Amino acid sequence: MANKRTERLVPRDVSRAALSAASRPADAASVAPQRLDQWLWFARFAKSRTLAQTLIARGKVRLNRLRIEKVAQTIKPGDVVTITLGARVRIIQIDQMGVRRGPAVEASKLFTELTPVADRTSDRASLNSHQAQDAGSAFSQGVREAGAGRPTKRERRQTERLKYQLD
Repeated sequence: MANKRTERLVPRDVSRAALSAASRPADAASVAPQRLDQWLWFARFAKSRTLAQTLIARGKVRLNRLRIEKVAQTIKPGDVVTITLGARVRIIQIDQMGVRRGPAVEASKLFTELTPVADRTSDRASLNSHQAQDAGSAFSQGVREAGAGRPTKRERRQTERLKYQLD
């Protein structure tokens, strides 16, 4: 029976430098094609891989202008991805494959934004106007018709004060 220490698992002609290079992860530029859902998660377009898969399955993501039919679509640097997020459409070009889900600064290096500047500014303006409308509608939601529904805390306190004043 051979001792495990004496067994050679690596042929003699393979150098230690080649072994250490093979065990290291390759840099992002030379990585093989990657799954789109994973890349969307790395690039912070989705909060989880499940949400990225849902975006793809619902047809919210296009690859090189073509609708993607499978969630596990592979991508490579140079591909153009169109993503619909709410009322906003973003066009991005993939520059690098992701290695991990890092901070936003690292994620922004994975792609180049191709969305026209005019669309980006109009999207922000429309989002701000929607937020302003929502703020106004939130204020008006607190008002109710007199005698309709349950009294508010303020109305209950006013009723209590009135009862104590009459006593």
